[in-house]
Amino acid sequence: MSMLGLGKLCLSATAMLAAVVVIAGFSSMSSAAERASSGDPVRGAQAFAANCGACHSLDANRVGPALRGVYGRRAGAASRYSYSPALRTSNIVWSAQTLDRWLQGPERVVPGTRMRFRLEDPNRRADVVAFLRQQGVRSPPQ
Repeated sequence: MSMLGLGKLCLSATAMLAAVVVIAGFSSMSSAAERASSGDPVRGAQAFAANCGACHSLDANRVGPALRGVYGRRAGAASRYSYSPALRTSNIVWSAQTLDRWLQGPERVVPGTRMRFRLEDPNRRADVVAFLRQQGVRSPPQ
């Protein structure tokens, strides 16, 4: 085989490898979305209480902000909570994918955030995301 033919073969193999990497990236994104959409909101309520409830509530700011209505909201945008500058300027909109990544490691998603808690189990994350998705808009203070 000529050097030209070998060069084309190497280029072709490199392009194929790059395509596999891109497809794998998309596959992992859709896996997170599929898990989040298939999460169980009842189990999510239990996981939320056990894992998130020490710092968060649905309707009251605590150490962390109130989370009712978080799904679909821009990060750092809820009123009457003092977010880190990093989160306020992150331009993230909370979706199944962004919440899943956030719960895996907030500091990897937004360096400089104050949240340090991570939820390692992908099924529990999917359940919590399903629960938060159901929580609609925040109730007015009483």
